[in-house]
Amino acid sequence: MAVRREAVEAMLDQGPMMLVRVETARGSTPREVGAWMLVSEKRTLGTIGGGQLEYIAIDAARALLARGGMRQLLDVPLGPEIGQCCGGRTRITIVRAEGSTLDRLFEQVERERAALPSVYVLGAGHVGRALAAALALLPVRPLLVDGREEELSMGPQGVERVLTPLPEEVVRRAPAGSAFVVLTHDHALDFLITREALARGDAAYVGMIGSKTKLVSFRRWLAGAGEVPTDALVCPIGRAGRPDKRPEVIAAFVAAEIMQRIAASQAGPVEVTRADAG
Repeated sequence: MAVRREAVEAMLDQGPMMLVRVETARGSTPREVGAWMLVSEKRTLGTIGGGQLEYIAIDAARALLARGGMRQLLDVPLGPEIGQCCGGRTRITIVRAEGSTLDRLFEQVERERAALPSVYVLGAGHVGRALAAALALLPVRPLLVDGREEELSMGPQGVERVLTPLPEEVVRRAPAGSAFVVLTHDHALDFLITREALARGDAAYVGMIGSKTKLVSFRRWLAGAGEVPTDALVCPIGRAGRPDKRPEVIAAFVAAEIMQRIAASQAGPVEVTRADAG
């Protein structure tokens, strides 16, 4: 989950802060260069990987705050001496979060958020809302889309909501590399939206809720609606979690599928197995 600007601003309202940032990372380390966290006297926001490295950095940041210091550099070997067995080495800067340092942090927060892949959850029923909530914890930008205002209003806080009678238009306007999960209340609408998502040819993930029988029906429907390739379609979705049909369980396995496909698409061409293709 990317940190929002609002969360940083709320954190700053608590008083003086130190910005802790990973400057170099050699070998096996908990986080990459650029990972950051804010540390106040009593709170933290963000993470540089947890474990002993993070505890050391937090302690150093609070000690620096207490004595009114402005900057410190930590060079930490990640070995048995600190109780962390990564085996790499990392350099951490700790600087007071104010002025130009804070301006650069806000710029980084906005860049990180803008770079997040979009995941469109098309259908705000029980599974759609559970999936949106699960995705909100991950480094993606979830959008919950529906034409029913009442269902959409029950979506999780912090997730963007799109009220529209034409979800297929939302699919057409989505950024390249987006993911689409289709789970509306209407099979015909599912088919229409799924066709639009597949026709783009650039989606990281296209999934449609349903069974193998529904997939057969969809392919039959496509034959009369303008053929598009269906090899990339995931249907049923969340099949690793079957036969448990509780919305939260389905959501967990679908979220894992989506993240796996997004990671693969960012690494290179997605290899679709026969099982993936349904």
